[in-house]
Amino acid sequence: MARRCSSSSNVAAALALASLLSLLLGLSHGQLQVGFYSRSCPGAESTVASVVRQAGASDPTILPALLRLQFHDCFVRGCDGSVLIKGGNNNAEVDNNKHQGLRGLDVIDGAKAQLEAQCPGVVSCADIVILAARDAVAFTGGPSFDVPTGRRDGKVSNLRDADTLPDVKDGIDALRAKFAANGLSSRDLVLLSAAHTVGTTACFFIQDRLYNTPLPGGGRGADPTIPPGFLAELRSRCAPGDLNTRLPLDRGSAGVFDTSILRNIRDGFAVIGSDAALYNATATVDVVDSYSGLLSNFFGPYFRQDFADAMVRMGSIGVVTGAKGEVRKVCSKFN
Repeated sequence: MARRCSSSSNVAAALALASLLSLLLGLSHGQLQVGFYSRSCPGAESTVASVVRQAGASDPTILPALLRLQFHDCFVRGCDGSVLIKGGNNNAEVDNNKHQGLRGLDVIDGAKAQLEAQCPGVVSCADIVILAARDAVAFTGGPSFDVPTGRRDGKVSNLRDADTLPDVKDGIDALRAKFAANGLSSRDLVLLSAAHTVGTTACFFIQDRLYNTPLPGGGRGADPTIPPGFLAELRSRCAPGDLNTRLPLDRGSAGVFDTSILRNIRDGFAVIGSDAALYNATATVDVVDSYSGLLSNFFGPYFRQDFADAMVRMGSIGVVTGAKGEVRKVCSKFN
């Protein structure tokens, strides 16, 4: 009996050791973790932050653009840097109309050039996108938070892959379905849409909402859910056919990271249709209300922390790690 117990103990110990080795092997193959570059490139995160800070000092509008860039990368093929690839025949992901107006790629390129000089072949472009978005949030007055790194860059970038991106014209069912397909909840939909607390949009994205929405009685006109006074305000900024004039996404608070965008959505002052849609379903209207109340800052839910958590969840969509993918030398082209 003593021998059997000893033998069983040895087997259990061997299995435990195998499990531990398997875990360590998984980590050594690049699973996402906070501080992934702490040894291989200690200055990685501070370098990205410095580049983002300098870019924001020269042009504050680039900060919301960098935040948007993470969304546009992660929602197509996952967070693999595929949106950064520039194709020669307009067939790369970035050439899709869903990416229209995308900015900040030059900031990512600048950070990558500095990191290649410090630690050649170590820091992926996909991670730079995530770090730059995190820093852009902090530099607009939002929360500071840790993000896990260790992504590799993908090896595919196709024009049509971006067709699945959420659109400003999407209704609430389409928006929820697209977020769910990426493992994100209705609460994540509201939280990540609240990134519109900073930044602007072009009149191009609201022309149909102001002038060409199908009406219940037939014909086309303004979205009937827009309050009359706000409709007049929007039309005064965006005349018919005006595609380029820009206006704040968060009426009255476009330069500060806060919950004003959610109060605007609640009160009917959402600028783009996809934001307005958040108040058209119980699953999202309750979330909007929970964060836009005056007492939520004191008793919860806590918007800043929850937003940071949602950003981390989005940054984990479809990541490429370990031996998969590559670390590009230049972010705009495959090695």
